[in-house]
Amino acid sequence: METIQVGPGRLRGRVILIAAGVAVLAVSGLFYWYWSQGPDPAHAARARAAVPVRVATVARQDVPIYLTGLGTVQALFTVAIHAQVDGKLQEVFFKEGQRVKRGDVLAKIDPRLYQAALDQAKAHKAQDQAALIAAQKDLERFRTLVAKNAETQQNLDLQQAKVDQTKASIDADDAAIETAQTNLDYTNIVATNDGRMGVRMVDPGNIVHASDQAAIAILTQTEPITVTFTLPAQNLDDVRDALARGPVEVDAYDRNNDRQLATGTLTMIDNLIDPATATFRLKATFDNADEKLWPGEFVNARLLVDTRKDVIVIPPLAVQRGPHGLFAWVVKQDNTVEPRPIQTSTTSGDRTIVTSGVNDGDRVVTDGQYKLQTNAPVTITAPSTAAAPGNAS
Repeated sequence: METIQVGPGRLRGRVILIAAGVAVLAVSGLFYWYWSQGPDPAHAARARAAVPVRVATVARQDVPIYLTGLGTVQALFTVAIHAQVDGKLQEVFFKEGQRVKRGDVLAKIDPRLYQAALDQAKAHKAQDQAALIAAQKDLERFRTLVAKNAETQQNLDLQQAKVDQTKASIDADDAAIETAQTNLDYTNIVATNDGRMGVRMVDPGNIVHASDQAAIAILTQTEPITVTFTLPAQNLDDVRDALARGPVEVDAYDRNNDRQLATGTLTMIDNLIDPATATFRLKATFDNADEKLWPGEFVNARLLVDTRKDVIVIPPLAVQRGPHGLFAWVVKQDNTVEPRPIQTSTTSGDRTIVTSGVNDGDRVVTDGQYKLQTNAPVTITAPSTAAAPGNAS
């Protein structure tokens, strides 16, 4: 028998091939074992780290629906205090910022010329009254003489005309007296309504005229006070429907929408829509007894137009937008999450009304969504409830 000799190099090659084959078989066995286990989501979830999230519990509650517009506070009355007669401003009786009542004397113009004019008008009336008495006596004598054919009818008629003329002069005197009295009264500048005085712009000693453009001061009535604000035209029907149901409440908030200043009532909807801005104006009235609203101030007017009864709400932070629409991450019983499609209605402050997709008692994720995947495990860091009311806007 012939013996075949194998060299050392060929022997090493065969060993390497055998070892590679064994390694391939081992890897194939591992893959086969992995896939034989099947896709187990719970097993995969246990292999992942839990994601910390904040959640809120879905709840049912009554939700007030508000509309908010930027508005301006306006005094109920704004009166520029002017002189109504010419003269020297003799005295000023008000202090800047002082509250005054209707009829209070605010300033006084030198009255001497107007008092003299009144006295002159009264004296002229007395003179005409004396002339009337004399003319009436002459008229009686003329009538007696005419009856005796000692005087002509023509002279009697002339005397009657003289009496009538004197009476007309007395009527004119009455008008002159009234005019002089009115001018004298105008030397006392009085408040036309209750309110608060502004900055004094004319000092005593200056000559003022009825035709002056500059006012002596500005008087504003701040109790009650009004707020004029605007809303988009598409909200007009909602506001009109609310007004038809009864008085509509309006809250005034500061510019940052953080602090409530006053509560009032809607009093007017403007009779046209501004086509340039597609908005319409409204006016609300506030008692303003504490004067938290100040004329010229910008405020946010929040109008209550409706209250939705017993609706499902979630925090707006729980609402997510995906390629197929709105959804929310819902925490299941095993503390894993799933994305659930939802439909929403109105957002009012920190509450969004959900019409479908979640149920009362479900837990929705409000923070940490960007780390989530379907069936991902979560740990709840700050549970809360969606039913907590907040300042809606």
